[in-house]
Amino acid sequence: MTSRYRCTACGNLTRFDVVATRRTRAFWHYTVGGELSVEEEQVLDAVVESVVCRWCSASGAAIEEVPLPGPEG
Repeated sequence: MTSRYRCTACGNLTRFDVVATRRTRAFWHYTVGGELSVEEEQVLDAVVESVVCRWCSASGAAIEEVPLPGPEG
């Protein structure tokens, strides 16, 4: 993750409903009993379709993407 969301309507930085489409590659490991464990999942492509603030229900232009600080601060 290199960024996070911020709601400009209410200031929320922590709670959002995000609808996204992801294409992944993963190693699927089934036990002899048939239980699935997904390991080594790699995201090949991800598209965020919508982001809605959980606090005030704002969306669209009210939601901004804020870069996270780098390792140097």
